Amino acid sequence: MLEKDDMVDLIRACAAVIEAHADELTELDSAIGDGDHGYNMKRGFEALRADADVISDKPLPDALTAAGMKLVMTVGGASGPLFGTFLMSFGKELNSGMDTAGIASAFAKATDAVAARGKSHAGQKTMLDVLYPVSKALTDGISGRAIGDVAEAAAEATIPIVATRGRASFLGERSAGHMDPGSRSSALLVRSVTDWLERRA
Repeated sequence: MLEKDDMVDLIRACAAVIEAHADELTELDSAIGDGDHGYNMKRGFEALRADADVISDKPLPDALTAAGMKLVMTVGGASGPLFGTFLMSFGKELNSGMDTAGIASAFAKATDAVAARGKSHAGQKTMLDVLYPVSKALTDGISGRAIGDVAEAAAEATIPIVATRGRASFLGERSAGHMDPGSRSSALLVRSVTDWLERRA
């Protein structure tokens, strides 16, 4: 179980990795999107960091829900609702159990909630192309740094995909050859969490 100080530290770690890669995310989004993904994600995670003490006062499921709501309110574009939906759904589903199987199940249902919210599925060059492989890895019992490896490889695998959903889909074939920025930010966050868990162990 995460204590309050753990939650605060984890939020700060996630905010730090987004801040460190904000320019990269903006560059990726400039190639196939609106060019604002890095700025929007940085703004949202800065807001999370500012409220870390308040959010971390809550039990983990409620803290995740609160974090998701904060991202919905502070991250612009499509990313806020999608990342927010993931965290809110993940928090809600964790109420059913926080053992290894419960976490895997909650992650899978949260990923499905993102798919429903975005009316999308894997293979369309979106953050789902990272979330679904990570979900499968969790269900298969993979843990630790290997989960971060799965996420990073999945983000890389979006490079040759032709986008059929989101802003990038307007480019058609020209969207191939670029990593999806939402997949990259998702992978960065997964890696941040797995690295944090390893340091805490």
